[in-house]
Amino acid sequence: MILAGCHVPMTKLRFLLSVTNEDNDFQIEQVKAARQVASKADVELEVLSARDDGILQSQQLLHRIQSAAVSRPNAVLFEPAGSTVLPQVASAAAAAGIGWALLSRDAEYLNELRSVYHVPAFVVSPDHSEIGRIQGRQLAALLPAGGLVLYIQGPSQSLAAKQRHAGLLETKPGNAQLRILKAHWTESSSHKAVSSWLQLSTSRATDFKAVCAQDDSMALGARKAFEQCTQELRASWLTIPFLGIDGMPKTGQAWVRDGLLTATIFSPPTAGIAIELMARSMARGTMPPVRTLTEPKSIPAIEELARKARAPSAQ
Repeated sequence: MILAGCHVPMTKLRFLLSVTNEDNDFQIEQVKAARQVASKADVELEVLSARDDGILQSQQLLHRIQSAAVSRPNAVLFEPAGSTVLPQVASAAAAAGIGWALLSRDAEYLNELRSVYHVPAFVVSPDHSEIGRIQGRQLAALLPAGGLVLYIQGPSQSLAAKQRHAGLLETKPGNAQLRILKAHWTESSSHKAVSSWLQLSTSRATDFKAVCAQDDSMALGARKAFEQCTQELRASWLTIPFLGIDGMPKTGQAWVRDGLLTATIFSPPTAGIAIELMARSMARGTMPPVRTLTEPKSIPAIEELARKARAPSAQ
């Protein structure tokens, strides 16, 4: 599809990237990848943090969208910090001729933005359901005999958390039962949730076989909480597998190499891909695909995890 009125820009493109927070390892890599791609594409990039506040994010974006034409961005790329995908903000951006890229979530309004306003509007997202299915297969490989799993899930309003959970339920072994705690995609929130849970007598009454978190930072936060409990509890918890998601090179993958995590799932950052698609669309006057999914990968491979579980020294 050729975008009406689009042509190679005469001035440098300005993109605005809104991330959910500045603390999560995946968000940090999002910004790093975005800056690298923007530099190569000769795009001026502004980055805002929503500080895990969907209302603040909406206000930040509207303020930039409604600024003077000479300073407003040519495109907005954002990962929702709250429960909604900001349809009114999206319409305001599109009506002003601003491209709109949604990261890690989907939205029904994208097709309308594309057809009514003829602006590049699309989503680049991890395949959250497949990520969950991979984590379920990791559990099946590591726990052939099943057992209780402490499952640390993202916030209730997060679609990614829901999709990862649903995917895991498709593939986890039937003899593995989940005990769910909620956290907010950060190490500190997981540490707090697990520390509070450890104060309950019910947390000590059962024998858990694994800790499974919906991202690496939450898995590490849980591990640190167990490291700070009594010697008896610490000895029992720190011998079981800890699983995470995101697999960033300097965090999740490094923690697997160091033995802090048993496994992770590499989920490529989406922001750089979105910037590349947006810049190409605006340069060529063509519409990018409405949806692009990244491909997750188990680290280590599922077969390696199964061999580790079968080894005589496996816990």
